[in-house]
Amino acid sequence: MERTSAVLMPMTSLPSPYGVGTMGRAAFEFVDFLAASGQKYWQLLPLGPTSYGDSPYSSFSSFAGNPYYIDLDLLAEEGLLTKKEIEAVPWGDDPERTDYGRLYEGRYPLLRKAYERGAERLRPEAERFYRENGRWLSEYALYMAVKAYFGMKSWTEWPDDGIRKHQEASVREYTEKLQKEIDFHRFVQFLFYRQWAALKAYAEEKKVGFIGDVPIYVAMDSADVWSEPQFFQLDAEGRPSEVAGVPPDAFNDDGQLWGNPLYDWDRMKADGYGWWIRRIEGATKLFDVLRIDHFRGMDSYWAVPAGEKTAKNGRWRTGPGMSLVGVLTSWFHGTQFIAEDLGYLTASVRQLVKDSGLPGMCVMEFAFDAHGDSDYLPHRCSENRVCYLGTHDNDTVHGWLETTAESDLEFARRYMHITEDEGWCWGMIRTGMATASQLFVVLMQDLLELDGSARMNTPGTDSGNWQWRMKPGSLSSELAAKLRLYTETFRRCEVRDEEKETETEVKEASPAEAEKEN
Repeated sequence: MERTSAVLMPMTSLPSPYGVGTMGRAAFEFVDFLAASGQKYWQLLPLGPTSYGDSPYSSFSSFAGNPYYIDLDLLAEEGLLTKKEIEAVPWGDDPERTDYGRLYEGRYPLLRKAYERGAERLRPEAERFYRENGRWLSEYALYMAVKAYFGMKSWTEWPDDGIRKHQEASVREYTEKLQKEIDFHRFVQFLFYRQWAALKAYAEEKKVGFIGDVPIYVAMDSADVWSEPQFFQLDAEGRPSEVAGVPPDAFNDDGQLWGNPLYDWDRMKADGYGWWIRRIEGATKLFDVLRIDHFRGMDSYWAVPAGEKTAKNGRWRTGPGMSLVGVLTSWFHGTQFIAEDLGYLTASVRQLVKDSGLPGMCVMEFAFDAHGDSDYLPHRCSENRVCYLGTHDNDTVHGWLETTAESDLEFARRYMHITEDEGWCWGMIRTGMATASQLFVVLMQDLLELDGSARMNTPGTDSGNWQWRMKPGSLSSELAAKLRLYTETFRRCEVRDEEKETETEVKEASPAEAEKEN
């Protein structure tokens, strides 16, 4: 990976009059902003359809796209919807928060209208998409159709044993019975991937790539587990004896009880890790760089007895290690991966990251312990690591300031030469940009210098998360120019010709001073 930088901005957080960010005009404008500011990548959170809790890390499918992200104005331009129909839906009163309840109530009736009007008109193009995505798409569409038929219950609660256990005769029966509902869900995925292809093509023209997250686990309530239960630690009735989580840590004294089913690694290995190969292949169709979430779980994972209320009483179990990682890096040798190696790191986890050759992560908000010598200090952020101010699980910089000990802040202030004129956010951006890391990533909230109310997620909590949205008009040319100055100064993008004339001046001045003089 070349020396570059990126902005982390969830799709949901883009401005939109229709309750949530989409792949429409605001997404294209964000690509323009990234290109103007010298950023190589847009980092996104997972794009799958969300379930209870609204977390993008808990999806009904590892392959499907979230129907919420389909832009309604683009559908109106095609004649699949009318502006009057779109504007008649109450999308919520707060442009800085996503109301998922209203989204659920308002989106699907509109998408059904688009299906009724577009299914026949777009049939040749849609049928090609269906053929190219047959395996996962047929399972997902049937899953969602049966789920709707049984009142949106999780598949483990479906009253028909045959379809609950994915028996061949029942799959045929429900496919015939629910064909129109299946066709609707297939068509919605066609619309999603069609709009994504247009956005990705535009980004490629602007020389902007996408970094995407691959959650290590999948949701229990998903087409993935329902259709291929043999690859998970489940009993004959589909019940897990242990579930995923992490032990108590800096985020939560009780640990984090995720509740995902655990993989049957022996069965996966015997199958040549085909399930994982298919999953990564699907992700490469969306993203240019893949960040493997909770990479340490490849070495060892925390297994919590099913029914526990916290993650405290779990135990470590051995993961697949290089047996799987080696398969993925060799099979997808042209794909760039990032190992999210945060959390409790043992010697064996560190060795796995080293053996894989993948870049790990430094998080600057974890670095400044006045009485310690953190591995995340910027001078330790080596070339084969990715430097973040914070991730989607961290507070914004200004929120972090409110909860960090004064002694630690004083150390951070001295270390980074934070000045009142430049401020904490841009002082930390300057420091991160200056590290040796191949890639530096900043949250959009920190570019806008927002407080802790703009935090995206607080691990260990199940409400109030994933809601922040950027105000319309936030992407000014002045902000793009400022970010570009920092990016050029630390050689994370090409220095424009007009800047080369003043190269010596920029080198000698700090970004804040150079900005003043200009």
